[in-house]
Amino acid sequence: MTRTEEKLLTADDLLRLYSEGVRGELIRGALCETMPTGLTHGEIVMNLGGALRNFVRPRRLGRLVGSDSGMLLERDPDTVREPDIAFISAQKLPLNVRLSGYYEGAPDLVVEIVSPSDGSREVYHKARMWISFGVSLVWVVNPENRIIEVHRPNQPLLSLTENDILDGGEVLPGFSYSVRDVFDL
Repeated sequence: MTRTEEKLLTADDLLRLYSEGVRGELIRGALCETMPTGLTHGEIVMNLGGALRNFVRPRRLGRLVGSDSGMLLERDPDTVREPDIAFISAQKLPLNVRLSGYYEGAPDLVVEIVSPSDGSREVYHKARMWISFGVSLVWVVNPENRIIEVHRPNQPLLSLTENDILDGGEVLPGFSYSVRDVFDL
C-alpha cells in the first residue's frame, strides 16, 4: 500500500489506540508514535508546570494540561498534537465544562521541551506550527543549552538565558519565573 493509499486515522482512532497502549500524535491523519523522554524532561515539566499552576489556579484563569491531553487542531484529516504543557484560558474553555476527549482548538500557551531525540530545526518548526494554529505564546525549553526560546505571532524570536526572567506576556500577565529555576533539577 502506498502512502496515498494508507488509511488516515481520526482523533477517535487515536483515543482508541491510546487505550490499547499506543502513544502518539496525529499529523494530518498519520500516526507519529511518541516515546518516553527521560528524567530531565519530566523534571522540567514539573518545575515549570508547578510554577504555572501556582499562578493560574488561585486566579481561576483557565486550565493547565500535560502532554497526554492532546489538542485537536484540525479535522479531515485530523491533527492531534501533544504539547508538554498547555494553558487554555477560561474564556476559551470555561472551568465548569468537562471534556472526555481532546480539546478542539489551539491553547493560549504551549510549552515544548526539547527531547534528546529532537533536532533543533524540528522543534523550531513545531513551535511555528503551534503559532500557525493560533497559539499566542510558545516557549521552547532546551535543557542542553539551558535556553528558552519565546515564539509569538508576528514578533521576533526571543532567546532567554539563565540570567533572564520568563514572563507570561499578554497570555498570563503578571506571571514571571526565573529561567535558572526552570533548569534547577
